[in-house]
Amino acid sequence: MDIINRIVHNNDLGKLLLRLSVGGLMLFHGVHKLKNGIGFIEKTVTDAGLPGFLAYGVFLGEVIAPLLIVLGILSRPAALVETFVMVMAIYLVHAGELFSLTKHGGHALELQLLYLIGSLAIVFLGSGSYSISRGRGVWD
Repeated sequence: MDIINRIVHNNDLGKLLLRLSVGGLMLFHGVHKLKNGIGFIEKTVTDAGLPGFLAYGVFLGEVIAPLLIVLGILSRPAALVETFVMVMAIYLVHAGELFSLTKHGGHALELQLLYLIGSLAIVFLGSGSYSISRGRGVWD
């Protein structure tokens, strides 16, 4: 029974799974932008009256930050960057869907909110011991 308790009550394994899902799945979005460019994002940013160079921040939030999160290096600041990117994505692209449902009854922004809230959870939880940083330090 003790071994089952150690398996089930494993906060570090939970942190690892959270980091792998939030960071790993966000990385696909970043790789897509590396391959296909960020023209849409740049137009969206400039249409909102912001400087176009801010669109390049998507590489920080969807490539660099997810890599750091997955590896468990500077996880808290990286997750904060990813959180900010998701807030901006919701504000700039999905604001009109904030109170909408899909045809299946789900929230229209459930994916974006899962990334946002998952990133926030990493900010508060840290990386855990199954990481390169071993969860040591205030930033991990």
